[in-house]
Amino acid sequence: MPGHEAQEAAGRRRFWRIAGAGGAFQGGSAAVDSATVVASLTHMLTGSALAVGYASAVLRLGWLLPQLPVGYLAERAERRMPFYVFGAFGRAAAAGAIALLLWRGADWPQVDWPPVPLAAGFLALWTVYAFVSGVVAVPYNDIVGRAIPSSRRSRMLAWRFFGGGLIAIAAAGALRLALEVMPPLKAYASMFALGSGLMFLSSALFVSAGEPPSSPRKPPQARNAGAAAFLREGLATLRQDRAFRLFLVFHWLGSATLMALPFYIVAARESGIGLSGVGTLLAAQTAGALVSNPLWGRIGDGMGKLPLLWCVTFLRLLAPALMLALLAAGAGIFGFAALYLVIGAMMNGVTISYLSFLMEISPDDRRPAYSAWFNTFAAPAALSPLLGAILASLIATPAVFTAAITAALAQFAVLKQLDRLAGEAAP
Repeated sequence: MPGHEAQEAAGRRRFWRIAGAGGAFQGGSAAVDSATVVASLTHMLTGSALAVGYASAVLRLGWLLPQLPVGYLAERAERRMPFYVFGAFGRAAAAGAIALLLWRGADWPQVDWPPVPLAAGFLALWTVYAFVSGVVAVPYNDIVGRAIPSSRRSRMLAWRFFGGGLIAIAAAGALRLALEVMPPLKAYASMFALGSGLMFLSSALFVSAGEPPSSPRKPPQARNAGAAAFLREGLATLRQDRAFRLFLVFHWLGSATLMALPFYIVAARESGIGLSGVGTLLAAQTAGALVSNPLWGRIGDGMGKLPLLWCVTFLRLLAPALMLALLAAGAGIFGFAALYLVIGAMMNGVTISYLSFLMEISPDDRRPAYSAWFNTFAAPAALSPLLGAILASLIATPAVFTAAITAALAQFAVLKQLDRLAGEAAP
C-alpha cells in the first residue's frame, strides 16, 4: 500500500501546513487586532466614537463585499489559489504600509504633518487592508473544504488558533513593552510591522500546502451564465435552502452582538485603564482564545456544529452582560482582564463555528458559490459597529452592550429552529 501511505503522508503535510498558516495569520491578526489595537489607536488619533465604529465596520464590510465577484470568478476558474495569493499577500503588504505610515507619523511635529492627515491616511490604508483581505475568504474556504475532511476541520481550526494564540501572547507582551518604552505611534507601528511579517509567513505556508483537485464541475453553459444570473441563483438558494437562510439570520444577529466589540476597549479606557493596559487586555484576550481551543475542537468534531453554535452564543450573551457589571462595580484592570478572557474565547469560537457550519451546509461542488452568496447577503450587517457608535454618541457607551445582549437572546431563538430542522433531516 505504498501509494495509500504516500497519500496519507501528503494529507498530513497539507493539514499541518494549513494549520501552521492559520496559526501565523492568527498571530499576525492579533498584532493588529481590531477590538484592542486598532480601536485604541483610532480612539487615540481621533477621539471619535464614529471613527472607532468605522474602523471596526469597514474591516467586516471589506471582508464580505468582495466575496460575490470573487465567488463568481472562482467558480469559473480552474484554480482558486491565485485568488488567495492576491488577497493574502495584498493584506500583508497593506499592514506593512500602515506600519511605515505610523512610524513616519510619529515624527509629525518635526515635519509639520498634523495628525488629521495621519488619522485619515491610517483609516484609508486600513480600508484597503480590509477590502483586499475579503478576497481571501472564498478561495480559503473552498481549498480547506477540499483539503481537510469534515471530521478534522474543527480540529484543524483549533490547532490553528492554538498555535496562533501562542504567537499572539508574545505579540501582546511586545505591545505592552513597546507602549512602555516607545512613543505610542512607534509602538503601534511596530505592531503593524510584526503583523505584516507574520501574514507574509502565513501566506507562504498556505501556498506551499498546494491546492487539491476540484470537485466535478457543472457543464460549461451553466458556469458561463452572467453575474446577474449568479446572484439570482443565490437568491433562489436563499429561498429554497432553509438551513442556509436560518444561518444567515443567525449571522445577522451575531453581527449585532459584535457591534459592541470595539467599544469594550473604549469603555475600559473611559473607566481609567491606561494606554499600557491595552497590552494586558490583548494578552488576556489571546489567553482566552488559546485555552478555549481544545474545547471548541472537541465540541465541533465530537458533538457537532450546532452544539458549538449554542456554546458560542452563550458567550456572546455573557460578554456584554459582564461588561455592564464591571462598569457598575467600577472594576479595575483585573476585572477587565477577566472580561477579555471571555471575549477571546468568544471570538475564537465565533470564527471556528462560523467556518465549520458554513462548510457543513455547503454542497461540495458549490462551496465557492455558497461562501460568496452567504457573505454577500451578510454584508450589510457589517455596518452594525456604526450603529453602536451612534448609540454610544447619542446615549452612552453602556447602551451598546444592552443592544448586544438583546441580539444574543434573539440568536437563541434562531438556534432552536436550526435544531428542529436538523432533527427533521435526521434519518
